Amino acid sequence: LSVNDSFCFKCHAGVPCFNECCRDVNIFLTPYDILRLKNSLNINSREFLDKYTISPFDKNLKHPIVLLKMKDDDKKTCPFVSEKGCTVYSDRPWACRMYPLGLASPGDNHPEVAEEFYFLLKESVCKGFEEDHKQTIGQWLDDQGIKEYNEAGEDYKQLTLHRGFDEAGQALDPRKVEMFYTACYNLDSFRKFLFRSTFFDRFEVDDDTKKKIEKDDLELLKFGYKWLRFSLFGEKTITIKPDTLAAKEKELKEKSKPSAK
Repeated sequence: LSVNDSFCFKCHAGVPCFNECCRDVNIFLTPYDILRLKNSLNINSREFLDKYTISPFDKNLKHPIVLLKMKDDDKKTCPFVSEKGCTVYSDRPWACRMYPLGLASPGDNHPEVAEEFYFLLKESVCKGFEEDHKQTIGQWLDDQGIKEYNEAGEDYKQLTLHRGFDEAGQALDPRKVEMFYTACYNLDSFRKFLFRSTFFDRFEVDDDTKKKIEKDDLELLKFGYKWLRFSLFGEKTITIKPDTLAAKEKELKEKSKPSAK
């Protein structure tokens, strides 16, 4: 389906399956999802991650991912669902906003498909498709506020698709895994790392940027992506101060000298 194609669907408290789709489901959380949810709940990122998420380990994963943790009950219900519906609806994750749409990217293996396209996720439990409410894909995306989430998530998407992950040929080492996890998901800890360490003594960061990332989570997240592209792949997205560079070069020269016997 394209953005101009139409489909019939509506979800509301009157449909017999209300809340059923919010149970026993894998919801991948993007960094922007976590930013919005932890601020909505008025807790810090560490509290949110500890209480509401799991991070599965798989040797085939190129980088850490975060999933929403379902309740430990018989139905494995989403922790944010009540009888009246979603309690964090205005800040619900991207995946929840998209449902019942799926998004497909053709990739390099399908050159005949030039653009992303959409498809419907028709599950037997969902009765929303029986509702007499027709809209185009584009209208649905606008109504669900997808554009803001897509814009905020574009840098993360490009980071996760970075060719450096394939060139490395193996998973990140534990130090880099922690770095990725902190800069993307644990924003409040990342801010502490920046402002309570010697980071700004070692790297060129202008005062305007410092002020933004100290107060604005989205600006901090964008800075985190730049830091990861620098630290993981050596891109020139962050500038090392001359004194730090000179000290590093001196250290390398000292290490390269033959040891006295």
